[in-house]
Amino acid sequence: MYKLFEPLLERISRRLANKLILLFTIIIILVVASLTFISYGMLRKESVNSSISSTRSNLLLVGRNLESYLDGIAQLSLPQISYDEFNYAILHESVDYASKMYVEDYLKNLYYSRKDLEAVYLYVIKEHKYYYVTKENYNITVRVAEHPPIENLPWYKRALASPFSRSYQSFVKERTPEERQGDYPINTGKSFMGYHRLLRSIVTREPQAVLSLYFNSSVTDEIMKDIPFSDGEHLMYISPDNEPFAVDDREFYRKSEEAGLLEQLTPAQGGRLTWSDSEQKYLVMYDISQKEGWKLVKPIPYKQIYEAATTTRKWSYSVGLLFLIVSVILVSFTSNRITSPLKNLSLQMKRFSTGSFDAEAAVEGNDEIAYLSRHFNKMVEKTNELINERYKMKIVEKNAVLKALEAEINPHFLYNALQAISTKALKNNNDDIVEMVDNLALTLRYCISGRDVVQAREELKHIERYLALQKARFGSRMQVEYNWNDSLLELRIPKLSIQTLVENCIKHALEKVSSTVTIRIEAHITPAHSVISVLDDGPGITEERLQQVLSSLEIQWEDRGGGEAEEGDSESIGLKNLNTRLKLLYGEEAGLMITSNEHGTQMDMRLPRGGLGQHV
Repeated sequence: MYKLFEPLLERISRRLANKLILLFTIIIILVVASLTFISYGMLRKESVNSSISSTRSNLLLVGRNLESYLDGIAQLSLPQISYDEFNYAILHESVDYASKMYVEDYLKNLYYSRKDLEAVYLYVIKEHKYYYVTKENYNITVRVAEHPPIENLPWYKRALASPFSRSYQSFVKERTPEERQGDYPINTGKSFMGYHRLLRSIVTREPQAVLSLYFNSSVTDEIMKDIPFSDGEHLMYISPDNEPFAVDDREFYRKSEEAGLLEQLTPAQGGRLTWSDSEQKYLVMYDISQKEGWKLVKPIPYKQIYEAATTTRKWSYSVGLLFLIVSVILVSFTSNRITSPLKNLSLQMKRFSTGSFDAEAAVEGNDEIAYLSRHFNKMVEKTNELINERYKMKIVEKNAVLKALEAEINPHFLYNALQAISTKALKNNNDDIVEMVDNLALTLRYCISGRDVVQAREELKHIERYLALQKARFGSRMQVEYNWNDSLLELRIPKLSIQTLVENCIKHALEKVSSTVTIRIEAHITPAHSVISVLDDGPGITEERLQQVLSSLEIQWEDRGGGEAEEGDSESIGLKNLNTRLKLLYGEEAGLMITSNEHGTQMDMRLPRGGLGQHV
């Protein structure tokens, strides 16, 4: 069968446009076929209207019951007929035993009056104490405890500002330490709401006491169970200031609050709106009480509303199943023919972008993708040629720079060494000069060796010979100490690097004073670097001069001018050269650090723990 269509397929596959035409033709066929199921959309709309109607009636009924529940709490919190007696008892409870017993009996009767009351507190403002009702061994007991002022508690501030002298306290959200501080020791796991009523003086209207009632959710659960909801649906009871008092899922409430859902629940929306979180889309039905504005909210996932319609239409989709299978086969076949070469080309491009310059894309056919693949292969070939040429030039350039830097350092050392020999000959006129000449010969041999990088033990031997020559010049004024980590003896470092640091100590310490100067040569390891330090206890470098030296270290070798060095710049040429060599050999993480004060100077040569790497 395939052989019959092979000539036609080969003709079509010569151009990418023909493949795309075939693909879009198949898509159009699928779209036209899908229009036959437009009736499914009408059924979904009917499901939404039905859900809106039933949920609205249910929320309205339950909302009225909850409003009646809150009215009952408000009536419970106020002494009706005995307000004067109760107010008198509060004012005199601290000095009149009968008044105190009256208050205790009142609180007991209040606690017995409701099965959903979890705790009752009466705070006497002027006395800074409160009465509270507890159940001990099945007996109701009234106790008194001292308590700090409550003026800063959030619920007290709300009650004081309320025209009804009351406030509600929610325990759905986790309370902050500031909110818990100074509040009653309430078991928030058992209480779902706190109701606080200010009891004011009839004459002055000043608050005399605060009656706090803490309710469990037994009654509200009984009321709200009349709202049926299944998995995926949610139910929330929100105060007028958007404080949650009953939620079925605290995480869902947190997400809806952060997304601004609660601010959208206004009478202008007509009791319903559509809202989406990061996971799905919801039909949000809500009822706002007319008296105080409490909100009863029920978000319903649209996918759940559409579930009945989906089930109803399931058999309708079966009608076009065969047609769908055929379409999928055609789309898969065409897509594979298009995407397979593109996938291969994309993979090779990714390899090339990560540094694999041997990438080569397979070339199949004569269409546009084959054209791109051939030219990609040519581009890779040209790139390899350019990289090889550039790499060779870079190696030659780096070697030339390194040789130039070394050449600048050697004359300085030779001059100092000859000066030391001359000084020794003039002062002593003895056979010690033989030893100096031997040291000089070994030093010169070390300097002119063709190696750029040596082991630390070799550099240390060279430093010993070099300092023996300098000892003849300075005598006992020069003291040398070593503190070298044995694990760093095999460390590979630039040749003459330590000598450059020691020369700087001699120049800025020994030559500047007539007293004894100690030079310490140390090496240690940090988590990121191997650090070689040369320290002296000389007079140090002035702050201005130190800043000039540090600034000169930042100048790249290639950026140095061809003319004479600026004033004072020649004094730090060795340090600049060494810093440049370190960065050429080890990368930007390597370099010199210099600190100095009146007690001496410290120069650190930092080498990354990874070694030379690819910078050599």
